Amino acid sequence: MTTATRATRTPAATSTTALVKGSKPAPPPSLPSLTGLRWVAALLVFGLHVNNFRYFDGTTGRVVTWAFGAGATGVSFFFVLSGFVLTWSARPGDRAPAFWRRRIARVLPVHLVTAAIALLMACTLEHQSMPSLRQGLANVLLVHSWWRPWWQTLDPVSWSLACEAFFYALFPPLALGLRRLGALGATAVAGLSVLAVLAVAWVNAQHWLGQPIDSLPLARLPEFVLGIAVARLVLLDRWRGPGLEASLALAVIGYFLVPQVTTDYRATTCTVIGFALLIPAAAVADLRGLPSLWRRRRLVRLGELSFAFYMVHLLVLRAGTNVIGVKPRFGLTAGLAVTALAFTLSLGLAWLLYEAVEGPARRLLLRRRRAARTQPARLPA
Repeated sequence: MTTATRATRTPAATSTTALVKGSKPAPPPSLPSLTGLRWVAALLVFGLHVNNFRYFDGTTGRVVTWAFGAGATGVSFFFVLSGFVLTWSARPGDRAPAFWRRRIARVLPVHLVTAAIALLMACTLEHQSMPSLRQGLANVLLVHSWWRPWWQTLDPVSWSLACEAFFYALFPPLALGLRRLGALGATAVAGLSVLAVLAVAWVNAQHWLGQPIDSLPLARLPEFVLGIAVARLVLLDRWRGPGLEASLALAVIGYFLVPQVTTDYRATTCTVIGFALLIPAAAVADLRGLPSLWRRRRLVRLGELSFAFYMVHLLVLRAGTNVIGVKPRFGLTAGLAVTALAFTLSLGLAWLLYEAVEGPARRLLLRRRRAARTQPARLPA
């Protein structure tokens, strides 16, 4: 962070002023750059899956592998970002049931719809695996990532949502403890989180558990806690990291170091520091009104669609195998055409999910609760 004067008050200062005046604390400022960056992470995951489905052959295929072979680290970005955003938007005096209700309203409707689409595909299309009853229930309840044989049932990308569900369950007690930390304590937690990522990567490399652990919710928890810690530093106005451009450069360098290491969980060690610098740097840029590519209106709009896009894009690619075959290895022109079609279909379905499912379902679920809370109590007869 540079030493330039802040253009806005910190959330803590705003809340204190509001309390002195006797009003409710003002909500924290919005951070549109983080929404724009979320789209970039979702796009990296899409590119990874295009590469895995082998849409391209020859030199073009090698270029796509170079560009998107490390795309799985986009999920690591989501985990760090999740901890940051939840901490940033936490409401003073909020209770755990209210927090969990908002999270359920945010993610469950799209998850259930994409799971239903995946089940329909399994019943009607070739090249799709039919889950057992236990696998399907575990997926719907978002506990399937705890057992490796089940981790990619129905909509395969939902394994990361199972990790998020675990994070949400732990967030209220974590936030209660970490909000008491000062700058030194938050810095220590951030450093310990990075060390925990390194330790988990070492355990994974040694195969101590006899299976990969990159989808295990407990193994991904340090990334989430890291996001909480750096958000705490920004809330305290004590973030002293590099600016947005330098942080982005470090994140990009880490991303392209991944092929030199591996594609499993150990890839996280290359990018976690860059992501932990980039996210607060983007937040500070928004707070100070500094230039930021990531808060452009169209990019922010795409970021709003990113969750639905993430949840539906792999279903589009899997359905496509019934038309173009498995690993077709096209030339440049045909590969670009098929990729553009898959992207357009995924984005169109994401828009439909956002407008018809994600937004309306969230408003409906939360409005019912607000209506019950504001309904006047009846006097006894």
